[in-house]
Amino acid sequence: MTDFYRLAPEVQAQRLQVLVLDALKYWGLDETSKVQLIKYRENAVFSVEDAAKNKYVMRIHRAQYHEDEELRSELRWMRALTADGVLTSTVVPTVSGELFQKVQCSGVPEPRQCDVQLWIEGSPLGTIEGGGTSDVDSMLANYHIVGALQAKLHSQSSTWEIPEGFVRHAWDIPGMLGADPFWGRFWELSILTEGQLKLVLQARDKLAEDLKAYGQARDRYGLIHADFLPENMIVSDGGIRLIDFDDAGFGWHMFDIATSLFYHLGEDYFDDLKESILQGYRSQRYFPITHTAMLPAFLLARGITYLSWLHTRKETETAQTLGPLIVGHVVSLANDYLGLQ
Repeated sequence: MTDFYRLAPEVQAQRLQVLVLDALKYWGLDETSKVQLIKYRENAVFSVEDAAKNKYVMRIHRAQYHEDEELRSELRWMRALTADGVLTSTVVPTVSGELFQKVQCSGVPEPRQCDVQLWIEGSPLGTIEGGGTSDVDSMLANYHIVGALQAKLHSQSSTWEIPEGFVRHAWDIPGMLGADPFWGRFWELSILTEGQLKLVLQARDKLAEDLKAYGQARDRYGLIHADFLPENMIVSDGGIRLIDFDDAGFGWHMFDIATSLFYHLGEDYFDDLKESILQGYRSQRYFPITHTAMLPAFLLARGITYLSWLHTRKETETAQTLGPLIVGHVVSLANDYLGLQ
């Protein structure tokens, strides 16, 4: 069989769509259901509409990113968030009550984890390439809602009793900056110049010290979404709903806020956007100045993790397109953090 991973992305997606059709029966859905690709970046995401016009989303997870218990934990937290009134996706169990199902078909070399969620009518808040930013006033109003949503999520995770067997990765110092970061060794990124690498490593060392001093008290560290990007927030009649918990894990609350702000660095409206998010956050949860003073540190931490992502996904169109922008932001952040400009 042709090496699946040497095939063009559109051909891979076609094979994964066959896997979707094989998986439908586990949710009591018929193969005659209408299936359509929504996105294929790392996971493959498909819409599914049955004969009664009920609509769902099925995720086909990329191979070997999460162990079964890690994915089960992700979905358990999503269900807990929904139960506690935080606007997220609604997980749909299989007919046997499982939160996901491993499925294999002949065109894909390994079994894939599949899960299903209810379809959310609406549109993404924007894109990391800048979509959705043309109307700044509307964007600021939406990001006030985003800040409130982040606060509700962090309040829930701060009080939720972690169930036995719950397993997720950590966006802590080792996970972001250590010898074997969760997303990869950013210092091996080939597009970094020697001078840029030296700067980032120097900033990394100071950042690790500052994060250690900041600590991991419950008021600042816990389960976070870790991917609060505009594509992962759906504007619907019911409000803004958060989707795609694939990268969720344990980390600092400020990391979520920094993620929402990172791709807006350098824009004229950046300071207003920051204030809008923080005001929204504080409308739902106490957040002292000592926490927000750490924003430069977490913007840098977020940027360094994106360097790791660029290195381990360098073959993707997204990484190639965003690489220069991300490196530019990280270099500027590192200079500021070290007081060099």
